[in-house]
Amino acid sequence: MLWLIALASGVAIIYFAVRYGRFRNWVEPVLSVAVALGLAAAFLIWLSEGTPERAPAPQPRTSAAGITADDIALEGLSFDASESARSYRVRGTIENASEFTLEYFRLTVTLEDCPDDTCRRIGDDTALILVRVPGGQSRPFETFLTFPFRADEAPVAPKWSYQVSQVRGAAAR
Repeated sequence: MLWLIALASGVAIIYFAVRYGRFRNWVEPVLSVAVALGLAAAFLIWLSEGTPERAPAPQPRTSAAGITADDIALEGLSFDASESARSYRVRGTIENASEFTLEYFRLTVTLEDCPDDTCRRIGDDTALILVRVPGGQSRPFETFLTFPFRADEAPVAPKWSYQVSQVRGAAAR
């Protein structure tokens, strides 16, 4: 609805500017200042949003249903190289120890290359895993993760670490 008002206002301003010279004399500077202020506001909003590198990592938190990251356990995680050199297929089982139904969780995985007991951090990726697990049960899950490294820097001795950073549950039905 707002776009319709803006369109009608724009058509009216153009009509009056073409039709009446006195209107044109004062509307041009006013519109120029309004456009400049709009661009400055858009630039300030863009600056204030920040970049993903500056954003803090999400912390484990409790969902509305009372389930926490401590209520779930990941078992049998396997990381298999996918067709793409930088992509890995992650498989595992999630066990829900709470009385609430788990709807989804976020899994943050860090990849390090550790040949000769000296580790070099390659990167991390976070996946949203949609899996419905009733309280006291377990379910398998699968996802893909992508890590930033050049083809000639592929990990020789990969070391994986992971953390559940967010869970969402619902009351048992």
